[in-house]
Amino acid sequence: MGLSCLVSGCKTVAPSNSTAALVTTPAATAQYPPRPTVPPPAFKVFHHDASSITLVTKDNVSDAEIEAIIWELRDAAQAHSFDKIGVPQKLVDARDPIVFFHIYRGSKCASEKYTSGALPCGASYHAAGEFTLGSFSNHDRADGALLQDENHQTELWNPDTTN
Repeated sequence: MGLSCLVSGCKTVAPSNSTAALVTTPAATAQYPPRPTVPPPAFKVFHHDASSITLVTKDNVSDAEIEAIIWELRDAAQAHSFDKIGVPQKLVDARDPIVFFHIYRGSKCASEKYTSGALPCGASYHAAGEFTLGSFSNHDRADGALLQDENHQTELWNPDTTN
């Protein structure tokens, strides 16, 4: 049959049935972890400049507790209540147009973003979590991620949704 098509030519005929079903595949949807049920641990502002705020918490907090801090930052952004969680609201309001929050377990490596010379914990990035508020096109865009290491992170929600 294959040889006969080559010799005589093959003609493909489109189906004439107008009710033929189209096969569609669902678009891949990102999966986000559920909001943690543990309360966020205490943290403090370690350092800040015009575009970033570094927060430190206890050395031994769990990933779920880091996630809880990130969600607490998101809640504060939506409610404009950073003062209530120990972050000066005026620092956040002054963002132009983005402010980055870097969350560290303990203060040992927290100065790595601001240190000149030898880095306190080596050449890689050691934050445990990040929260970013604002973007060039959306002043209220909120993005949060748990950082497993320099090349792996878990996004906590879709940053392009409104809630």
